[in-house]
This record gives sequence, C-alpha cells and structure tokens, in this order.
Amino acid sequence: MITLAVTLDTAPLVPSADPRPVELAVVDGIVAEHEPETFLWIVFPRPDGGSTIRYAWTEGGAPLGDRVDQLALTLGLDAADWLHIGDRNSQLSTRGRIRIEAYALRAVLADVQNGIRSPEQRRDGIRRILVCAADITGQTARPGIPRWLGVGPTLLNRTTP
Repeated sequence: MITLAVTLDTAPLVPSADPRPVELAVVDGIVAEHEPETFLWIVFPRPDGGSTIRYAWTEGGAPLGDRVDQLALTLGLDAADWLHIGDRNSQLSTRGRIRIEAYALRAVLADVQNGIRSPEQRRDGIRRILVCAADITGQTARPGIPRWLGVGPTLLNRTTP
C-alpha cells in the first residue's frame, strides 16, 4: 500500500467574511492594467447595498497626484473644478460589478495649470445640491463649494476635511 503525504508551504486557506484580501488582490490586478501616472478610483459593491472605495496609483501616480493637489489648492480650485476636470480626464470601465475610474494625471495637471474651471451652470447645480443635502440632514448650508477633493494620496488619505 502506498501512502501519500502532502506538505503545505503556506498557511491553509480558511473561510473568512473579510473581503479586504480579495479586494486588495483585485486592486493590484487593476493597477497592472493601467498606464503609468494614473489615479484609480475603484468601487466595490457590498451585499448590503453600500460600496467600498479603494484608491490606487500606478507607477509615478502618487507623487504626481500630490503635485496636482498642491497646485490646485494654491490656485483656489474647488470641488466643482475637481468634478469638471476629472470628467474631462477620466475613463470609466468595469470588471464585473466593480467600477473603475482611471484619471490620467498628466492631463489633469495640464488642466489645472491652464486654469480650466467648472462652468458656472454646473457650479450653480452643485450649490443647489449642497443646500438640499443640508436641508435633508437638518444642517445649515455653508456658503460656497468645498475645496478640491484630491487626486493624490496625501490629500485623499487625510482624516480631516
């Protein structure tokens, strides 16, 4: 009779309710598919109807994103500009139910340097949404539009607005 013995070099896989390891592996695969100097906004749908957002940068993207953010904040760009410039320089794709927005950071930098701003009509719409959101939540609407939201890790990973 022959007896076979199996030796595992790694820890055995065990069932887990934690989606993070799988999400991080998927993010690594998505990053590998994109051009250098790209910021990736990756949305994983959750079973409860919510979403988990993961940020990632391809080679050279993190320092370039921080540079874009520093310039945008210095120039006084706001969330309306962030939305407008982002729309101009992003590509949307999906991987199954995962939504991927890829922002070409060189193009974003060029728009910031060239003074591209959100059209006034879009700004007015954003102001109306902010007033409505404040009303729904019982808060007082603040004047203006929030600051530039960010495309680099330093600004996006801050814990305070």
